[in-house]
Amino acid sequence: MSSPCLVLENVSRAFGGLTAVDRVNLTIRPGERRALIGPNGAGKTTLFNLISGESRVTGGAIRLFGADITALAPHQRAARGIARTFQITRLFANLTVVDNVLLACEALDRRKFTVHRPLRSCAPFVHRAATLLDEFGLSPLGDELARHLSYGDQRRLEVALSMAGRPRLLLLDEPMAGLSAGERAAIQQLLERLDRTIAVLLIEHDMDVAFGFAETVTVLYQGMVLAEGDKDEVAANARVQEIYLGVRS
Repeated sequence: MSSPCLVLENVSRAFGGLTAVDRVNLTIRPGERRALIGPNGAGKTTLFNLISGESRVTGGAIRLFGADITALAPHQRAARGIARTFQITRLFANLTVVDNVLLACEALDRRKFTVHRPLRSCAPFVHRAATLLDEFGLSPLGDELARHLSYGDQRRLEVALSMAGRPRLLLLDEPMAGLSAGERAAIQQLLERLDRTIAVLLIEHDMDVAFGFAETVTVLYQGMVLAEGDKDEVAANARVQEIYLGVRS
């Protein structure tokens, strides 16, 4: 077995008297496809914030490929290979699609400190941006302002931005939220084509998407891990059916 990509050891996050994440243990292997599911308020996005560094843990430790990253800032974690998307898209709305991608390509490269020449004059960034636009079907939209894109295309662009730094761990926070049926199908196909060397942790409320994408499923409930394992085992778990799916045995 390969060494773990991500390990959470008794990770907790408290906000005053509220414990949003309670002693969570989680291990993800390189290239693994994992779904993180649970009802609203279960602590899923808070857990993502702890992994990416947007929020600090109040207990426990986080390790990335064996290195303790618990105290690292978000940009330091990104430099080590963590990328994420958000429930609400975060784009440079008044920049073109290609300029959004160029900035993402530049963000984790030391050449970003070279400020005396135009960004588009750096051939490696331009090549990488063109490759991403092609991979994500955005090449025809390269000169469009991000704010003019459909919501589905904005979602595609956000995933493309997350891939710009060649991450080793990708966190996807409800990538299907707010999409039409056709847009959802397009994003599903996009996710299925992601590099299999990248570990992907997906938050998704659509069970067909979550169970279709993931090999392993972790269920959060009230900030704690309720169940974890093969997706068929989790789907058959009576407690999961009762609490998450509303089915009583």
